[in-house]
Amino acid sequence: MRRTLAAQVPQHGGRTVTVQGWVHRRRTLATVTFVVVRDRSGFVQVVVKDPGTLAQVASYGEETVVAVTGTATPNPSAPGGTEIVDPVVEALGEPAQTPPVELWRPTLGASLPTVLDHAPLTLRHPRRQAAWRIAAASLRGFRDTLGAAGFTEVHTPKIVASSTESGANVFDLDYFGRPAYLAQSPQLYKQTLVGVFERVYEVGPVFRAEPHDTVRHVAEYVSLDAELGFVRDHRDVLAVLRDVVAGMVEAVREHAGGSADLLDVPLPRVPAELPVVHFTEALRIAGAPEDEPDLAPEHERAVSAWALAEHGSELVAVEGYPMRKRPFYTHPQTVPTPDGQWSNSFDLLFRGLELTTGGQRLHRYADYRAALAAAGQDEAPLAGYLEAFRHGMPPHGGFAIGLERWVARLVGAANIREVGLFPRDLHRLAP
Repeated sequence: MRRTLAAQVPQHGGRTVTVQGWVHRRRTLATVTFVVVRDRSGFVQVVVKDPGTLAQVASYGEETVVAVTGTATPNPSAPGGTEIVDPVVEALGEPAQTPPVELWRPTLGASLPTVLDHAPLTLRHPRRQAAWRIAAASLRGFRDTLGAAGFTEVHTPKIVASSTESGANVFDLDYFGRPAYLAQSPQLYKQTLVGVFERVYEVGPVFRAEPHDTVRHVAEYVSLDAELGFVRDHRDVLAVLRDVVAGMVEAVREHAGGSADLLDVPLPRVPAELPVVHFTEALRIAGAPEDEPDLAPEHERAVSAWALAEHGSELVAVEGYPMRKRPFYTHPQTVPTPDGQWSNSFDLLFRGLELTTGGQRLHRYADYRAALAAAGQDEAPLAGYLEAFRHGMPPHGGFAIGLERWVARLVGAANIREVGLFPRDLHRLAP
């Protein structure tokens, strides 16, 4: 008999069905045992009365994998409104040992370190599953939105020869006797590929060996990168980013609505045009000194509060960050200023936290040579990258979204590690 998912059982009232999944919980009364079976779609209740079957299920610990064949019978008090009666139960493996945490409870009562230590099991909890289902839906929205806009998905090397992409520390490794590094981002490659495909995006891991031990930093995360050519300036990039965020929100609503409901996630309304403030104005709004080189977390929260009060938006872009705080490939502000210090770059803030950094890049070879010289950087490690600019590159720009940071902010997680599958940080290398 074909397998029926738990969520499909109500469609088969009065008929025989076979469900396969995990024993989520057992409730044993005097003459009956209720077994809740969990699969990828949800839960179904199994009513066991036969003495032989009662003895059988009594030997199955929670999380035992089983197949249950019985009659689907309407019952308004059962999960989903239908239960399975007169079951035949078969264990599809050894009876499971008692899990170290109670997965049947509505919430996980264990500490975060315990939850992460036992991730292969705790990820089975519906709330932990829900966070990643929201992440998966967000990925779908990211890909679908950019695919519809003519972007090509690419995959770039994660073992690289140069450690000069950014100021972040890098993980070094031995590459057949030569020094190499784990990629801090696909930035240089995705720019190069604009010269091939015009519009590209990538979903992949990036690695940052920064010794941060905070609730918002991890050493490895999933980066959603996009780069597009033939832009006028960073505002064209920001317009694409707006559409991407809207597509991600809509995909969560369409493909992970049940997970959002379970976690009580308020999905944001993405305005047709994002509110934008210049960096200098953001400092004024936040009450920060005029000579601040960057926005501190409290400044980001203040600017977000302003955007919500003035524009009704949980998203706000801050543009024009100082050139000295941006990577060497950042394009300066198109309209010259006396000191030339502002950039055609932006940060997108979401609910009080920086979500995305992006902007326009340099595209002229001479400008790159000048920028590298000004930064005191050697051109040799970037020879392959610079080759693209010697042979014609269009004006271009892009952005990157950290998936875990996006999901954490969306679901209101206090710590980014709550929404990843197997997070890596300063202290954690397993499981």
